[in-house]
Amino acid sequence: MLRIDCAGWDINGEWARPIRRSVFIEEQGIPEAEEWDDSDAVSLHAVAWLNNVAIGTARLLPEGKIGRMAVLPQYRKQGVGAALLNTLIGKAREQGHSSVRLSAQSHAVDFYARHGFVASGAPHEEVGIAHQWMALNLKPQRH
Repeated sequence: MLRIDCAGWDINGEWARPIRRSVFIEEQGIPEAEEWDDSDAVSLHAVAWLNNVAIGTARLLPEGKIGRMAVLPQYRKQGVGAALLNTLIGKAREQGHSSVRLSAQSHAVDFYARHGFVASGAPHEEVGIAHQWMALNLKPQRH
């Protein structure tokens, strides 16, 4: 059964770091110096567990930005990313954010759109990869 644990980098960094290294540095070729930043220390880190194996991670920055979403290749297309995303959206609501935003890699735009995120602005490049800013309104909609 899939389980999502949320904690600070001091606790979940041990589990998130190897997943991010595998996906971003080894698989996608992002320079190591670009992967690690000061936001890790102040973010809430979600780690997805399956049968006591850490298989995915994402983080929520204090300003309501979701990032560093990574799922190990053999566990993709099984709802792990959705579980991580929904968990962090819930945490953002608990923290009182009126919206969350993220910079989606271009191949993931449709994934985020299926979860209600709306693209904004022009596509841009980060670490040599095409990205798109997207946002999700967390305020209750009036009918």
